[in-house]
Parts: sequence; C-alpha cells; structure tokens
Amino acid sequence: MTGARLIVTAATPGWAQTAGQVVTGYASSVIGCDVEASVERTLNSDETPDGRPGVSVLVFAFSRDGLQKALVNRVGQCILTCPTTACYNGLPIVKGKTIKIGGNLRFFGDGHQISKKLDSRRFWRIPVMDGEFVCEDVFATVKGVGGGNFLILAGSQARGLAAAEAAVAAMKRIPGVIMPFPGGVVRSGSKVGSKYKKLRASTNDAYCPTLRGVVKSALPDGANAVYELVIDGIDQPAVEAATRAGIHAACISGVVGITAGNYGGTLGPAHLYLHKILA
Repeated sequence: MTGARLIVTAATPGWAQTAGQVVTGYASSVIGCDVEASVERTLNSDETPDGRPGVSVLVFAFSRDGLQKALVNRVGQCILTCPTTACYNGLPIVKGKTIKIGGNLRFFGDGHQISKKLDSRRFWRIPVMDGEFVCEDVFATVKGVGGGNFLILAGSQARGLAAAEAAVAAMKRIPGVIMPFPGGVVRSGSKVGSKYKKLRASTNDAYCPTLRGVVKSALPDGANAVYELVIDGIDQPAVEAATRAGIHAACISGVVGITAGNYGGTLGPAHLYLHKILA
C-alpha cells in the first residue's frame, strides 16, 4: 500500500488529539473506506516543525492517486476546520513520489492565500477566522505494507480481549506502524469473497465459534472467541517488529492459540511468517 505521514500540530495537546481523531475517522479498512489510518503517536513540542504539541498520523491507500484524493478531502474537512491546527509532511521527500495537499487546499483562501518557502519546503498560509492555517505544499509517500495480521484464539471473550489489548499496547511502542481498526482490535475478521457476488469480503466463518458444526471450522478445542490484530506499516521490518511484540504480549492465561489469516498468500507480495518472525 502507499502511505504518508502527517504531522498535525495545534495550540494545545487536546486540539492536536482532536484533529488526529477526526482526520482518521472511518478509516479502518480499504475494503469499505478510502484509506486505513490512525494516530501513530503523540509528539512533544520539540518534535514538531513549529514547536507546538502535535500528533503523527499514518495513512495508507491502494494507490498514490487514491491517497492524494483522500487526504485532500480529509485534511480539508477535518484539520483545516479544527481550531489552531497546522499540517506538515512527516517523511523524507523523494522526487516523483509525492502528493499535493497544501497546494490543492490553498484555493480555499479565495486568492488571499500566500506561500512561504523555507529551504526546499513550500508552505501555504490560508487565512481562516482564528488566524491562518499553515499546510505544507507536498507530502512524501512510501510503499508500505498493509494488512499484516495475527489472530488470538482464546477460551473466553474476556481473556481474548485482554490479550488483544495487551498486544495493541505493545505494538504502539513500535515506530512506523498503526493498527487502524477500533482500538486496534478486529472482532469481524473477514475472508476474501462471499456467496453474494457484490461483496469483496465476508465473515471469516472458519474462525466464528457460533458456526462450529455448520462450516469447516479452524478452531481448536477450547477456543470460544477470536480477535484479529491488523497492522499497517511504512515498511515490512516495522510490521514484523510490531507483530513480534504483539504476539509476545498476547501470550497470557486463557489464550489457547495464535495464528494468522493468510488467505492462501493471495493478498499481496509481502508475506509475514509468524514462526520466522518470532525466531
């Protein structure tokens, strides 16, 4: 997948968090959303371009064009509108691998916008009612890895969720990755395709405990709840590191197995083998 990193700053940590939350809304899976996105981490004022508190946001889409369209919409609707915010590129620029965000949003200034170039970076200053919105002209993109995953098979819903929460907490400490689903946890894992022709994905029935005896189940004895952890990262080593950290953290009492949804290896060229990653 194609990814970008947004550095979103604001006058206070609270407003930076608000902007990060809304710009990543409805972004859990490209099966039904324009992007997969989440806040990567909170940033201190000494880590941001303008010396204010902020958040780092990672966003992934199927293509660079798709990513640009989604980010122009999301930054315009969710960050430009949010009090006191600014938005900056958070990845090294590589010629030919950029998308134009501030350069498209500048037209909102209705002719009153101005640009400022610092070193090789161009910024647009767009007048708004509490001052001005500063947004970088172009943002870098990378070819990242989306859809890394593992499944936690537990004896009960409570123990499975506790293991999943521990895994997410551990993975959030790894730089360069996000878990785009709600709280980083997926209850409705999917398989490719459906009996209904219009659907690209449907419930992963082999791991649904209520369907034992109805379908060919992949659940071992004692597994009564399954949670999936989906990981997107700026490169494969980052996803592998997060997977490793998450699996170790998920190995708590009440977990009867850990596996992955591999879909026959058909989802893309990046393959992550759990035993190899743990070794």
